[in-house]
Amino acid sequence: MREFWLILKQAFWTKAKSTAFLVTTGLLIAGIFLLVNVPIILDRVSSVTGSDAREVVAVIADDATFAALSERSNASEEEPFEWVHVPKDEAGDAKARLLEEEWDAYVTIDERDGVLHAAYATTKMADAMKPRVVEEALQSIQTERTADRLQLKDDEVGALLAPVVFETKNVSPSAKSEEELLQSSVLVYVLMFVIYFAVIMYSSMIATEVATEKSSRVMEIIISSASPVKHMFAKVFGIGLLGIVQLLLIEGAGYIAITKNKQLEQYTELVDFSAVNGWTIAYAFIFFLLGYFLYATLAALLGSLVSRTEDVQQMIMPMTLLIIIAFFISVFGMNNPEHAIVVWTSYIPFFAPLVMFLRVGLLDLPMWQPLLSIGIMIATIVVLGVFGARIYRGGVLMYGPSRTLKDLKNAFRLGKE
Repeated sequence: MREFWLILKQAFWTKAKSTAFLVTTGLLIAGIFLLVNVPIILDRVSSVTGSDAREVVAVIADDATFAALSERSNASEEEPFEWVHVPKDEAGDAKARLLEEEWDAYVTIDERDGVLHAAYATTKMADAMKPRVVEEALQSIQTERTADRLQLKDDEVGALLAPVVFETKNVSPSAKSEEELLQSSVLVYVLMFVIYFAVIMYSSMIATEVATEKSSRVMEIIISSASPVKHMFAKVFGIGLLGIVQLLLIEGAGYIAITKNKQLEQYTELVDFSAVNGWTIAYAFIFFLLGYFLYATLAALLGSLVSRTEDVQQMIMPMTLLIIIAFFISVFGMNNPEHAIVVWTSYIPFFAPLVMFLRVGLLDLPMWQPLLSIGIMIATIVVLGVFGARIYRGGVLMYGPSRTLKDLKNAFRLGKE
């Protein structure tokens, strides 16, 4: 076991001390803090550059409508723009004045047959908030005027506009509460992306590391003192440990950035998993670890078949496609976790890390279903490990162009000798 631990430590520390790893981790952490604090940064930049001036929206309407609109919207206090009343006979060519940037937008309001008609104009591609404020305020004015015309009392108007009381309830004894379902959905999303990127990034790292050692002939020296099997699994565990450390650093930075930002206080409950069932969190770690070891073992096997690092990506492309398919199935299953495709693929080992955890997080499954999926994954890892160790033993001694299927056969034959 001494050789195993030496190779594991070498795989971990070589990558951990590399400039690429340190720079990548630093940039990811810095990017998280930057993204979370973008509103604060923009506000400060605007205050320094003086670009935080309120936008002007001209209201071309009669005095009564404009007064009612201002009263209903409270835009002068709550919204980052201000209303300017322009009588209809003084509006002139409103479009020209807008294009000359006298206004940032304008709205023309008329009343025909007791119904308000409004036309909003702007030169900006993304301008959704102001029209929504205008529409909501005008709807309130329309309701009030219609009630006055029909001589309805306030309580009658309230009764007319009262929303229906609609409640859904799951009577299953093990049903998830709404809060627990929300937290589980967030956890599922987080794990989906973590597994997806971890498998692609770290599996590629393992395959590249093996191919690099093989192409530089260092592999021949290593396997003379340690068996190829020990070397393979030491690489898998070493890079896996490095990945866990990097993910903990990134997730810790994300948690701190979100919880310390006062503007995101209403969203901090999304990163508080106290309402999630303990089994759901346990399954999250189990499926993450099993998913990593499954794909990492496969990546090490494939990496041993190539003699040049330039061929690594081509060799591991089928493996990458598997995790991409699993990711898309999981995204589809977020809205329909009981679909037949989601159910059946949750038992396929290469899809199970994402798809079965999706079902565990969003549904109340019988215990045997996730345990069956976990058992299939463990059995697959064992078979892949035994088969892969033999392929690896022969593959590290093979040089020349890679031909995938033929190389597998040759590596397996060499591994038995």
